[in-house]
Amino acid sequence: MKKRFLLAAFALMSLCAMAQDSYSRFTDGLPFGMPEVKAPAIPAYTVTLTDFGAVGDGSTLCTESFAKAISALSSRGGGHLIVPRGIWHTGPIELKSNIDLHLEMGAVILFAADETLYPLIDTSFEGLDTRRCQSPLSGRNLENISITGQGVIDGNGQYWRPLKKSKVSDGQWREFTSGKGVEMRKDYWVPSEGYAKGERSANMNVPQGLETAADWESVKRFLRPVMVSLVNCKNVLLQGVIFQNSPAWNLHPLMCENIIIDHVLARNPAYAQNGDALDLESCKNALIVDSKFDAGDDGICIKSGKDADGRRRGRPCENVVVDGCTVFAGHGGFVVGSEMSGGVRNIMVRNCQFLGTDVGLRFKSTRGRGGIVENIFIDGISMTAIKTDAITFNMYYGGKSVAEMLADGDNPNNTDKAPVDETTPIFRHIDIRNVVCNGAGRAMEFNGLPEMPIDGITLTDIDIIAKRDAEFHNSENIKKHNVKITLEK
Repeated sequence: MKKRFLLAAFALMSLCAMAQDSYSRFTDGLPFGMPEVKAPAIPAYTVTLTDFGAVGDGSTLCTESFAKAISALSSRGGGHLIVPRGIWHTGPIELKSNIDLHLEMGAVILFAADETLYPLIDTSFEGLDTRRCQSPLSGRNLENISITGQGVIDGNGQYWRPLKKSKVSDGQWREFTSGKGVEMRKDYWVPSEGYAKGERSANMNVPQGLETAADWESVKRFLRPVMVSLVNCKNVLLQGVIFQNSPAWNLHPLMCENIIIDHVLARNPAYAQNGDALDLESCKNALIVDSKFDAGDDGICIKSGKDADGRRRGRPCENVVVDGCTVFAGHGGFVVGSEMSGGVRNIMVRNCQFLGTDVGLRFKSTRGRGGIVENIFIDGISMTAIKTDAITFNMYYGGKSVAEMLADGDNPNNTDKAPVDETTPIFRHIDIRNVVCNGAGRAMEFNGLPEMPIDGITLTDIDIIAKRDAEFHNSENIKKHNVKITLEK
């Protein structure tokens, strides 16, 4: 046991030492100013979860053991919490500053399917201030935190999520809905009557008209949380771990600064409702590198709050590098919006591949958002089997994926102008180059607002094979250099 402990400690120290100086190449030579982002410095002190009574048998609840271990590390100024091989069944885990949660190979943290373990808290969801269940794994107002290793973090999302019949096979539908939950209609199932009650009153996943604590508790199952919630944290590293099966969004850094996401896999079933892999919201100085995303919704998504709540927060998502990433299933490979009311700027996306996503590069918003999206640089994207648009700018987003919009026959563009004010979204100064797409439903869609056209998009060295040609509406100063679109016969 002592030998194993020393080997684990040595491996951790070596990993941390390597990480300190390994990320400067991602911020060198950018077309915008961005400081170097370094991994957090975690003290060398190490404890193991089993030292605090945890049992990794997949059924014993380890919530108290995680809390005691994190508290013990914090009392010593921080360090590494080693989670060894086993299945560690637990309620919510709250991180503290200067702590690394390290999962060894074979370690699975499995969050309990029991809503009573997740208290309601004030938070933000889909860009709006609201109340939700506490996230399975969370940290707020922290510095120097990391989640590292080779293990798995599983949110037990099937306990929380609704299900659309169109997204699963007949056999899966029977399996998932048999003898439990509520069919709100013949093609839509939710896990409980409380969930159904919450959804009936909701506006874009935020319930309306709830006043008392009892009102909120009565719809608690509907208030499914994001799995990993990091709010207002500084110096964050997520490295090597598999994050999967989240109740709602998978990874959600919100208002964080100096964050590195490196060699992770964030995955959800293709039918996972609101199952975004990564939503980076109102963050500053972030690296998303050498990682893989496979989701039931958007893959890599940049956000900054929604409508008045987002404008009131007033914190853009800025200085972000996405490099060497792969997105498999998902509504979009790289996505901006639709919650972008605080603005998005200074983003570099390069050397990425999108394999079978609904859309490749997806920019979305709608009237009422406000916010400015600008200084986006995209260079070196390979795409295959894109179901709808290789590149899309849609300023009429209404909550549907592009595939759902096409299936429903939606055609939202129009020539009627609305007044221009703080609620008008602006997309401008975006450079896209070196894109190859073999197979898309449509090459490109640019669908701006008549009162605020999409402005100043440069397309260089674009080669797309698609069933339909590009379409441009309410777009100005679109510059094309060596853009080739080949229509499939």
